[in-house]
Amino acid sequence: MNYSNFIVKIIEVPKQSFFKDNTSVVEILVKFPQIQENKLASTFRVSIWGDLAYDIIKYYNVNDYIIVEGYISLKSLISDYLTSDKQVEISVFKIYPFIVNDLHLTKIDK
Repeated sequence: MNYSNFIVKIIEVPKQSFFKDNTSVVEILVKFPQIQENKLASTFRVSIWGDLAYDIIKYYNVNDYIIVEGYISLKSLISDYLTSDKQVEISVFKIYPFIVNDLHLTKIDK
């Protein structure tokens, strides 16, 4: 099976979109925390659906660390030079906070 869990750092502002039936989906660019810096090799896209998508928008920001559980898939990307690249994408089913900024506490309290 390809069901896995990871600790990742949010590196891009979550982007929310909706389907015709008002199903929400949020996509975020994340990376694995690591000591050595590998430019794009450790970054990948995370897709979050439904009610969990609303929670991501409400409670998490760039530079937060989260634990995600979900299914791994490879997405084909077509570049400007007509070459086909593959990128890892995770469809998330559960999210847990790992390290979040204190700013969230002030947002929730207000």
